[in-house]
Amino acid sequence: MSALERFSEATRSWFAASFGAPTPAQEGAWNSVAQGKNALVVAPTGSGKTLSAFLWSIDQLMTAQRPAAGTTSVLYISPLKALGVDIERNLRSPLVGIGHTARRLGRQPREISVGVRTGDSTPKERRDLVRNPPEILITTPESLYLMLTSQARSTLAGVQTVIIDEIHALAGTKRGAHLAVSLERLDELLRSAPSATAAQRIGLSATVEPKEEVARFLGGQAPVEVVAPPSAKKWDITVSVPVPDMALPAAEPAEHGDARTDSQPLAPSIWPHVERRVVDLIAANRSTIVFVNSRRLAEKLTGRINEIWAGRTEHEEPEHPQELAKAHHGSVSKEHRKQIEEDLKSGRLRCVVATSSLELGIDMGAVDLVIQVEAPHAVSAGLQRLGRAGHQVGEVSVGWFFPKHRGDLLSSAVVVERMLSGQIEALKIPRNPLDILAQQTIAAAAMDTLDVESWFEALRRSAPFATLPRSAYEAVLDLLAGKYPSDRFADLRPRLIWDRDAGTLTGRPGAQRLAVTSGGTIPDRGLFGVYLVGTELERAGGDSRTGGRRVGELDEEMVYESRVGDIFALGATSWRIEEITFDRVLVSPAFGQPASLPFWRGDGIGRPAELGEALGAFTRQLHGAAEAEAASRLTGLGLDAWAQQNLLRYLHQMHEAAGAVPTDRTLVVEQTKDELGDWRIMLHSPYGMQVHAPWALAVGERLHARYGLDGAAFADDNGIVLRVPLMDDDPPGAELFIFEPEELEEIVTRRVSASALFAGRFREAAARALLLPRQNPGARTPLWQQRQRSSQLLEVAHQYPDFPVIMETMREVLQDVYDLPALDALTRRISQRKVRLVEAQTPSPSPFAQSLAFGYIAQYLYEGDSPLAERRAAALSLDPKLLNELLGRVELREFLDAEIIAEAERYAQRLSPERRLPSTAGRGAESVADLLRLLGPLTAEELAARLHADDDAVTAQTATGFAEELITTQRAMQVTIQGRQRYAAVEDAARLRDGLGVNIPPGVPQTFLDPVPDPLGDLIGRYARTHGPFTADQLSSALGLPLAVVTDVLVRLIEQHQVVEGLFTPEAQVPVEYVEAGMLRRIRRRSLAALRAAVEPVPQRAYAQLLAEWQQVAPGTRGTGITALAEVIAQLAGLPAPASAWERFILPARISDYTSSMLDELLSRGEVIAVGRGALTGHDGWVAFYPAEDAALIQAPEAASGGPGTPEGLAAAVLSVLERGGAWFPEALAAQLPEAPAEQITGALWELFWQGWVHPDTFTPLRDF
Repeated sequence: MSALERFSEATRSWFAASFGAPTPAQEGAWNSVAQGKNALVVAPTGSGKTLSAFLWSIDQLMTAQRPAAGTTSVLYISPLKALGVDIERNLRSPLVGIGHTARRLGRQPREISVGVRTGDSTPKERRDLVRNPPEILITTPESLYLMLTSQARSTLAGVQTVIIDEIHALAGTKRGAHLAVSLERLDELLRSAPSATAAQRIGLSATVEPKEEVARFLGGQAPVEVVAPPSAKKWDITVSVPVPDMALPAAEPAEHGDARTDSQPLAPSIWPHVERRVVDLIAANRSTIVFVNSRRLAEKLTGRINEIWAGRTEHEEPEHPQELAKAHHGSVSKEHRKQIEEDLKSGRLRCVVATSSLELGIDMGAVDLVIQVEAPHAVSAGLQRLGRAGHQVGEVSVGWFFPKHRGDLLSSAVVVERMLSGQIEALKIPRNPLDILAQQTIAAAAMDTLDVESWFEALRRSAPFATLPRSAYEAVLDLLAGKYPSDRFADLRPRLIWDRDAGTLTGRPGAQRLAVTSGGTIPDRGLFGVYLVGTELERAGGDSRTGGRRVGELDEEMVYESRVGDIFALGATSWRIEEITFDRVLVSPAFGQPASLPFWRGDGIGRPAELGEALGAFTRQLHGAAEAEAASRLTGLGLDAWAQQNLLRYLHQMHEAAGAVPTDRTLVVEQTKDELGDWRIMLHSPYGMQVHAPWALAVGERLHARYGLDGAAFADDNGIVLRVPLMDDDPPGAELFIFEPEELEEIVTRRVSASALFAGRFREAAARALLLPRQNPGARTPLWQQRQRSSQLLEVAHQYPDFPVIMETMREVLQDVYDLPALDALTRRISQRKVRLVEAQTPSPSPFAQSLAFGYIAQYLYEGDSPLAERRAAALSLDPKLLNELLGRVELREFLDAEIIAEAERYAQRLSPERRLPSTAGRGAESVADLLRLLGPLTAEELAARLHADDDAVTAQTATGFAEELITTQRAMQVTIQGRQRYAAVEDAARLRDGLGVNIPPGVPQTFLDPVPDPLGDLIGRYARTHGPFTADQLSSALGLPLAVVTDVLVRLIEQHQVVEGLFTPEAQVPVEYVEAGMLRRIRRRSLAALRAAVEPVPQRAYAQLLAEWQQVAPGTRGTGITALAEVIAQLAGLPAPASAWERFILPARISDYTSSMLDELLSRGEVIAVGRGALTGHDGWVAFYPAEDAALIQAPEAASGGPGTPEGLAAAVLSVLERGGAWFPEALAAQLPEAPAEQITGALWELFWQGWVHPDTFTPLRDF
């Protein structure tokens, strides 16, 4: 039976009329899928893979008697949102066509519903998909995860087939590992349904290797049949060099009308030749895609193409388009990208200049030609990009390569050769990514109580976690259950309850919201959204979450270097900056104006070692071949005459300069002098950045150890560069680069933890593990703030060698970023003399050295602008006590207020009424757990004093019940400290045992009994953070420790700047006191405010002058910057003023450089609270500001002047939703109150704000009120 005969008559007839016969890929796929097997379909672009996956499911749905009620049957997962929309559009043809064919045959087909859910879907669209689930749902990995972590998962309980398109783009990444666990969660959901069967999985890819590894990723433990028929893809590739000599290109004469005739480079460049040749090719074809490797180059090349085209057509007929090309990359808004794609398909646009944003299988219509400027980073990328041309079955893909220099020409030739032979790089599945494990565990436990063993087995069924060690699994559970001290970093607080007796995991309150708002794997780069001015707040236009009139996005560093009035290019259009706010850049069009090019910081991993070895072998064979043989080989690869001449001349000149050419068997160590006469040592190697980067770390350490020189070494795809000052002896050579394999791995592992790469990857891993949650999911989080929070977490985590995120970061760097196995293999081959190192001293840089040196200079060009952290270690250290005596400074206790000190301690001890934790609504046990974790061991009476039950006091007996509940679940323990029974968190077991000698009761899990690095430091540090000024005697009495012991620890904490020594409490008769640094700042700030009442009467003139200076409105007293703004708001705390007056008069009068973004930043960061004090006529009202630490000073709405009392009606309903806790968007409130129109909810929110019940996280609504 042929594969097509398995389908219904209607489907067979439609397919035969539309396509004739199936392709081999479709034949193989249908045979496998029809038998219920999991299948991986690997076939070239344009071989009908989409129908090979979908047609059987469509046929089954068409012929089914009735659909599964309320559930989705087919789940299609795409790595790109645009690709999913493209597939939804392409499915209309078979659905409509088969339906019409069935009616002609006298049968009534079923109507099959198709839905799309991505990050671009509106809340209403998502709700509609839950109410009426489509039979075919098109989504992304992230949206699937969100559905499984919400009530929408019920719509997936009937899924029968899962299709993963472009699977190669996922399998080798953490995003793929995240998806693999989501698929296992989906199967667990399906197994709990009546059908109790896992979904069939189908994977699609045009380029993937090794196929068996990707099949393992697709199926996990389930078998997968690989369908990979022999490829008959036809290529027409040309590698072109438009100049006779790339090393000395002749100046290109300017064309008539070229807009850049007055800005040619000082030295002749190959770029003008390439640009004009590219325009020639675009003009000769109807539809062209030009691929480049960076967003900046996409913008630059697009501008030049349009300038050249405008010069050529300025005297032609008006109907000729002046804009020949547009830029398409990830920083162009999705609306603009979609419009560009549609323009290219319809013929309105002749060319698109794109990065990898068009690399995957989006249908771009009939593309005649693909041009690649600069060699792609991998063979698989080259196949994907050139496959955009000739996208239909049997068509020839026509592509042109334009190298940018001679080294790039060599890389292009190798990539083309491996493309033609189908030799793509091997894909590696990340092994046991612990950050993904942490995130998915929180998400799964937030929805159901998990069995620890069953969850472990479910994880191990997925390919990325197939070898997950039990120790690593339990280490992550320890992290999520609160093993590490959250009193030093709040987001280390427990997210799960791990009942070790019952063997279950349960999410704590807030776990689901955390998993939904901060989940996913794509790193947050802190990019600024770019919006058209005047539309950023229009409801029709949307905002940063819904897209709206968004132009694109810019790198944070570029925005900080930009000013209002600057003009930049984005998407081939010039834009003028009108305003820069906290999270966006507002622009207006500046058509025809000269524009600067934006830049974006990227994280390119570099050339794979496998491709590097192939490049070395190609170089060796080509250099050793006879001239005729070499020419024949290059002609077969599509190199034109000038390309062949340049490539052969390049290798010949390198051999003449250095005596050898770097190949897979020969590496060249070149010693040459730079412009200052110092030595520049360069290792020429083809093995790529993943090998060279870790090698450079070891070389840098050896250079420092042997010569005492700066150990920084630059590495890129083509080698390593070091700078050595001029010395009497011969400069170092090959001996710098020769290591024993075991020695090399040890050095790299030791050095990498102090690198910027490690810090950056740690930040991303911590965010994926939900340890750096988004404080405001709807707003941009600045990258510098992310780095700051990450460094604080890293400082705490470094004290624990088994901290899972540190272990995961090290694994990621050594396995995923670096290729240590390839470096180890290369090192062994060097030691076995299979690879030789050749030294060469050259009077000037060799041909291979020129591009390597260029990258080295670019990296260190601005080095002095950013001092490294280790350089700060040489900062001068002073004795603060001696300095105070020398300067005659007064002791702090002379102006600190004793009552404020006592109040600050009550606040820290959770004894203030507003700081007590709730004990109702099932939250009592969780509140006790938080108290024990934050404050340490407490008695039942002490616990009761820190809890509240609505308006009633909590008894010690009630608190004891909560604590005993925690003991039952092994989350707390009862201990005896200084003869008193106290309750303590199990996380403190090792600290109490090793620090105080407390006897730990049996039954405490072993993980909490493992020794901690500094038990006394932890206990005394916590005491200091939760108390006001104290003496060593008080601390000794509280902890039951000898005075000498606590004094030694306090001295150490003072040296670490955690504790301050001095005299702080007024009238205290003690020689010295200690206070935690953060506590002292709070006490000092509040005491200074209290001193305002003690002012001696003065003449009116002096009072007026003082008032102006005190209010910072007198000349010379105005502040600058956001810190000064925070101080002004603290000074004006509680002052009601019209909302319109704050930014028009009050704040600008006190802050010279005030901008609205400064106030928005303080509000969004939670450092300042805005409180309504009554509405006024004319769209205005009274508003007061408070620093967050003074929130207790805010009057209750009933007590506020003119307060109307308790809200009623819809306002009361809205308030009841808000009182559940957390921050709420209006859309989320509307979802909780579906009976009320959105406009009425907005009105109720304003009513609550003016009454003082609710507070906004930005001032923007009040500006527009």
